[in-house]
Amino acid sequence: MFYREGIRAVGVDEIVSRAGVTKPSLYRAFPSKDDLAAAYLSDYDREFWPRFEKPGGKSYSDPRAHVLAYIRELANRAVKDGYRGCGLSNAAVEYPGHTHPARLVAETHKKALRQRLRELSAEMGARDPRALGDGLMLLIEGVYVTGQQSASGPAQSALAAATALIDASVAKPTRKR
Repeated sequence: MFYREGIRAVGVDEIVSRAGVTKPSLYRAFPSKDDLAAAYLSDYDREFWPRFEKPGGKSYSDPRAHVLAYIRELANRAVKDGYRGCGLSNAAVEYPGHTHPARLVAETHKKALRQRLRELSAEMGARDPRALGDGLMLLIEGVYVTGQQSASGPAQSALAAATALIDASVAKPTRKR
């Protein structure tokens, strides 16, 4: 429900009704709706990393192939019915205050993803791994948002854009004469 409708849009009464529990039992498990939202996002984060680290269920020893495989998988998923972007990005937008428990989970995730993209960029041999990692992060976040537009929207170009970005950022080996 949080993913489909937004965390703020879903009330506690609807949660307990759909879950088939009572409010007291919900509040025994989660002291507040904010804590429940943070737990949902922690689960979302845990489910994200296997998809990122093994796109399509495959391991990649080549960091370029790894990143491109993830973006290909993401672009395909982003144009399917029911796709609502990244739940963590959505939470960051819903909760602009940097102290909300849900926002803190989202920020921690985004920092970790940014760092991982920078690491992969360094492994690719990027001239500026920070810039390439950040560029890939911007591209991925763009897919999260534009995938919701239509199957013919900008998300369909994500793989080509990522390829061009990586190619422009990675030093080509020089030929010896």
